[in-house]
Amino acid sequence: MNSGSAVVVRDKIAARLLEAAVITTAQIEQAKEMQKAEGGSLGLALMRLGAVDEKIYTEFLGKVYNLPVVDLDQTQIASECIDLIPADVATKFQVLPLERRGRVLTVAMANPSNIFAIDDIKFITSLDVQPVVCSEVAIKRAIDKYYAPTDSLASIMEGIEDDIEVVEEQEVDEAGGGEEQNAPVVKLVNTLLAEAVKLGASDIHIEPYEKHMRVRYRVDGILQEVMEPPIKLRAAITSRLKIMAELDIAERRIPQDGRIKLKVGSKKIDLRVSTLPCIFGEKVVMRILDKGNLTLDLANFGMEEVGLKHVYANVAKPYGMVLVTGPTGSGKTTTLYSCLSRVNQIDVNIMTAEDPVEYNLDGINQVQVRDEVGLTFAAALKAFLRQDPNIVMVGEIRDLETGSIAVKAALTGHLVFSTLHTNDAPATINRMIDMGIEPFLVASSTNLIMAQRLVRRICKNCKYPETVPPEALADLGLPPQTEVFHGKGCEKCNGSGYAGRQGLYEVMPITPALRELILDRASTSEIRKQAQKEGMLTLRQDGLVKIQKGVTTIEEVLRETTVQD
Repeated sequence: MNSGSAVVVRDKIAARLLEAAVITTAQIEQAKEMQKAEGGSLGLALMRLGAVDEKIYTEFLGKVYNLPVVDLDQTQIASECIDLIPADVATKFQVLPLERRGRVLTVAMANPSNIFAIDDIKFITSLDVQPVVCSEVAIKRAIDKYYAPTDSLASIMEGIEDDIEVVEEQEVDEAGGGEEQNAPVVKLVNTLLAEAVKLGASDIHIEPYEKHMRVRYRVDGILQEVMEPPIKLRAAITSRLKIMAELDIAERRIPQDGRIKLKVGSKKIDLRVSTLPCIFGEKVVMRILDKGNLTLDLANFGMEEVGLKHVYANVAKPYGMVLVTGPTGSGKTTTLYSCLSRVNQIDVNIMTAEDPVEYNLDGINQVQVRDEVGLTFAAALKAFLRQDPNIVMVGEIRDLETGSIAVKAALTGHLVFSTLHTNDAPATINRMIDMGIEPFLVASSTNLIMAQRLVRRICKNCKYPETVPPEALADLGLPPQTEVFHGKGCEKCNGSGYAGRQGLYEVMPITPALRELILDRASTSEIRKQAQKEGMLTLRQDGLVKIQKGVTTIEEVLRETTVQD
């Protein structure tokens, strides 16, 4: 609702500018194209194109909203006023606190019609909000000035930068110049990596655009912008990362994949690096693999007791298949690693085929799949069966060949773990049959299917009960007296109200009744109804349990789950 209304307002401003002959229709269309490619508002795109002067645009904003206009470049703001709104909230809504008088806080806004932003600021500050108008460009400059993301990153680096060590770095100095030019780039890249590790980020995105670049971290599954490095460092930053990952810095036309090994203090960190040629340079995405954060105890995952018992019972079986399903980034690999660590004994031969190998597990033979040389999941699985295995894990069943070999392995005395991309546990059955695997093979080989999602946990430091109308709770299927919690946002959670993530699980053991349905080619809906009759919690139902326990919010559960028929 928010984004839709904002677009209408921006169009009104563009219409006013057009009416006053300040801009042309062609410039608006060009700005819309830039907006699609780079994000941000239409006004920001118009200013970046040079179609309209920042001062003129701001004056038009004031006329449209009928609010006072402020020049942030000529305004000094007290630090105690800045402290009222956290940096991530200021960045998210493009706002800046200017002055507090009694119970009223004056806030500069690029989009004063954003009532959600105003409500959030009211809640965070417990003050009444008086908006004034300013351009998005000026607010970005002021946020950089007052919240100083680069300075805060640098201050975090004090005392830690010397503890960052690149392991097995290529001895090359080609990052776009001599030592003097590279020194700040090396420091900046080290700072970005250290800060990402400190925040517990899972990914770092470095994205080049025509006139700027940005760095984003994925924390608890959500991307957040952390800084905009100078555009002139675009090539140097990319080259520095490619050198660290031992990639070809001269090759900018094709995607490349590499790995960086770091020591941050006493922590050993692996980064999977992927480069992708875009129109304004190479985008770099790094997946952070911190073994220190890897939890391999299923009991700590927040799975409900009934589901946990089913998992334990089926992982302990001598043969059959255990399948984990869910979208990318839902924690499937961690769940499989946890299952493997539970059965990792001296008298068991465990082999895994992964793409890529995310963590090295002692006592387990791990193979990196390489499609380009013919080492596919199917080829690896065939080779495993000649290596006297007890337990095999296939990273993903992608096709009939891999699925057929996995099923045969499960039927010939091996315990097989694997993943599929399906929406829920019951849908996995028909997904395998659609691949071409016969129903009787699916029914006889499969022990258990588990679907999962990840939702953010409410920050324990700023958790508070929220009033939700009983009819809204009833619509969700929650008792009217349910106490629902939220996070207010604090320093410990960087103002997000969330800290860490929690799994939602749909655990479906294959019972005799379900085997009969599979043999009869029953629909996904019929399989789900039978599984629920036998006690299976759907992902949505498990999410509702987590809401009642005060672990997560209604918004998180609605974002990650759907109501099944």
